[in-house]
Amino acid sequence: MRDKTTEIFENAPVPKAVITNVIPSIVSMLMVLVYNLADTFFIGQTKDAYMVAAVSVATPVFLLFMAVGMLFGIGGTSLISRMLGEGKEQKAKTTSAFCFWSGFIIGIIAMVFIWIFVKPICRAVGASSDTMEYAAQYLNIVALGIPFLIVSNSFSNIIRAEGKAKTAMMGMIIGNLMNIVLDPLMILGFGWNVAGAAIATVIGNIFSAGFYVVHLASPKSMLSIRPKDYAVGNGVASGVMAIGIPASLNSILLSVSNIIINNLMANYGDMAVAGLGVAMKVNMIVVMLLIGLGSGIQPLLGYCYGAGNRKRYMDVMKFSLALAFCLSMIMTAICYFGAGVLVKAFLDNPDAYDYGIQFARTYIYSGPVMGILFVFINAIQATGAALPALILSVSRQGLIYIPILLIFQNVFDSARMLAASQPVTDYLAAALAVVLFAVTYQTHLKKL
Repeated sequence: MRDKTTEIFENAPVPKAVITNVIPSIVSMLMVLVYNLADTFFIGQTKDAYMVAAVSVATPVFLLFMAVGMLFGIGGTSLISRMLGEGKEQKAKTTSAFCFWSGFIIGIIAMVFIWIFVKPICRAVGASSDTMEYAAQYLNIVALGIPFLIVSNSFSNIIRAEGKAKTAMMGMIIGNLMNIVLDPLMILGFGWNVAGAAIATVIGNIFSAGFYVVHLASPKSMLSIRPKDYAVGNGVASGVMAIGIPASLNSILLSVSNIIINNLMANYGDMAVAGLGVAMKVNMIVVMLLIGLGSGIQPLLGYCYGAGNRKRYMDVMKFSLALAFCLSMIMTAICYFGAGVLVKAFLDNPDAYDYGIQFARTYIYSGPVMGILFVFINAIQATGAALPALILSVSRQGLIYIPILLIFQNVFDSARMLAASQPVTDYLAAALAVVLFAVTYQTHLKKL
């Protein structure tokens, strides 16, 4: 097990090492994408645009708890891969147990919180009087799966740190397939509508988390979720949080910015909100694929950094950047020219469709730089460079995006220009990522 990890991370040719880690990660992210699209697609088949809008406004709440999974997943992956590179396997086990139990307990607390405050939460995220009941129903049920959502999102990343990229991929596939299979049955077959979508989501998360628990409890894993291995000291909690908090802040700010744009877009009506939600789903086709590429190389880069191998680290970076740019251009073209077909699959209402196709083609303008952005983000996280990672995370969806969003609203007062604030932000974030990587190189990599 250890020898195989060493062979891929340390000795395999760079293209083989990158592709071996990237393909399962991309497949996992594409499964997450299909899972996200499935709810909206089958809800769209009810021909009720208010239901589509309700799921759209509820999505930012879901993203907040995915961010907790990112905190432990990205933070744990960064620390564990470096510990394995340094040969500190017991600390890797301790880190894994810390991530599992801390994430699960936070999930239980979050579940109860949503049940108590579901209506105020729905109002805060932009639910109107027409969408309130649908949004509240969806969130009440989805809350039940939050502990499992956090575990599955954490360990779909962490398991890659031990060289088990295919296992990480399988956990995501199993959970997402359950959701995809159950969606049409529960939404349309049983006529449960948004409640059916939520129940399918919960079951999918339970299956995914269960798969990872079985793997982690088996002799096949070098990691641990045993309570006796749980610890917060010896740099475990601080090491996870140093990278995990910046990584999760990006998702948290994504959720906050989605709440803001949903509230601003509500000024143009529920059909504009429905169109925006679908446009974001279309844009996710590019984004999730490229997130998969970036997160796939992070354990490899972290291992190289932990082992003090700067040359291999930079060789992996160069190959990954070239691959990311090629994938970005291909996917941008597909989503731009296929926007009409994609939006039509989710929206039947003519007004919502018009908004959806306008927004989808506007969002996709950021496609060419997205791959470069996610490679640099993960390259910085892999070194444990907490400050550059923090700056980048709070900038893309927070310090850059939210001011641009508010400026565009006041200057243009146009629904389409509100959507245009995202690609403008992404180009600025990509430029910032290049600068911060240069700083990271000087402070962390040059000394290797």
